[in-house]
Amino acid sequence: MNPSSPIHEPDVPTLASEGRATIRLALPLIVGQLAQMLMGVVDTLMIGQVGVTELAASSFANTLIYVPMMFGIGMAVAVSIRVSQARGAKNPEAARAALRHGLQITTTIGVLTLLAAWWILPALGIFRQDPDVLEAMPRYFLLVAASMIPAMASMAVKNHADAMNRPWPMFWITFGSVLLNALLNWIFIFGRFGVPAMGLEGAGVATLLARTVAFAAMILWCVKSPTLREWVPYHWFRRPERKAIVDLIRIGFPTSMQLLAEVSAFVFAALMIGTMGEAALASHQIAISCAATSFMIPLGLSMALTVRMGEAWGSKELWRLRRILVSGWMIGLVFVLCSASAFLVFNDVIAGWFVQEVEARKLAAALLVVAAAFQFSDSMQVLSAGSLRGLDDVKIPAWLAFGAYWVIAIPLGWLLAFRLDWGTVGVWWGITIGLSLTAIALGLRVWRKTGEQGLAGKAY
Repeated sequence: MNPSSPIHEPDVPTLASEGRATIRLALPLIVGQLAQMLMGVVDTLMIGQVGVTELAASSFANTLIYVPMMFGIGMAVAVSIRVSQARGAKNPEAARAALRHGLQITTTIGVLTLLAAWWILPALGIFRQDPDVLEAMPRYFLLVAASMIPAMASMAVKNHADAMNRPWPMFWITFGSVLLNALLNWIFIFGRFGVPAMGLEGAGVATLLARTVAFAAMILWCVKSPTLREWVPYHWFRRPERKAIVDLIRIGFPTSMQLLAEVSAFVFAALMIGTMGEAALASHQIAISCAATSFMIPLGLSMALTVRMGEAWGSKELWRLRRILVSGWMIGLVFVLCSASAFLVFNDVIAGWFVQEVEARKLAAALLVVAAAFQFSDSMQVLSAGSLRGLDDVKIPAWLAFGAYWVIAIPLGWLLAFRLDWGTVGVWWGITIGLSLTAIALGLRVWRKTGEQGLAGKAY
């Protein structure tokens, strides 16, 4: 080793040690994301027992809600980036400001979501969905939209705790809300303890109540936690500071646009599929629930990579960046080999868990085969995107994602579905190609960005 080198090689973490550190942080994040996603899976399972029309209505309603939800998630990611960098730089004041202003932004987005849902309700017919589906969904749609207020506010609080390397309390709160949601579903959907059976509307009531309780519990924990006392706001309701708001929006808006590029593509895909009938839309809801649940593991890894890359960036330990990146990629690939294999081998069995109607089950099983194919690209693109966010690189990735999905994926999906008569499967293959192109572009970009920090010549 050259004694004049500014880096002392024995003190540099190895690829294996960085991987272990990423897993330690990612584990509660993954479990927390799975628990949150489990709320949607439980809803799908229980609503599916009411009927195919109700299942399709819930799919359509949640599809519309996904767009503002992803925007809120993107803004909450900005909190994670700024807090992780503040922690690396040992700056509690910056962390407090990031949480307070992030909470103000995400709560505002939640309120706007509810107002937009109320405004668009009379015009839902423009989406050309099945009339029975449109008739079944209005009250459920408004209840889920209202639940976005506590849900989006919770994202900011959770991301702050994650960036402070305190993810486990948020996991237990989230897991508790999932159990509460299942209990409330059972009560309100099917009518228990003297409560009238409310069907689909009952699922909306359960979701709103569970998310409100979860947000209240997160705030209570932040206020009471002695380890975070210095890092959470002293005054939660201070007037927003324009500079801090603009800074979070500068980071969060491109992140939101990147997430929206993917999610809006899935939303448009669902709208296309909805024109093929309620069985097609129900099968899409089943397959997307399974694929999205599986996706929570690479998403949790991605969140951990954002925090770890941001912390290394904030502490100026630039030589660690590529080790963190490569270890995250390797962990993600190991997982996706397992999840894709499960979708390929047990696709019909999994579809049968959700619905027994023959046509919907057959279509769902076929879509799970496609989901197995895009698991690889989906995992790699979200891991690369999370790493880039930790480096404050958010604008170009957003444009890359937009081009891959809206210039290639959606037009190709439409062509395969309606011109080559591949139907629902064709739409999904179009999305798969978009994911693949995004994964390649983002992977090359983050590899180059970490190489720019002088890492290319360092041995792992």
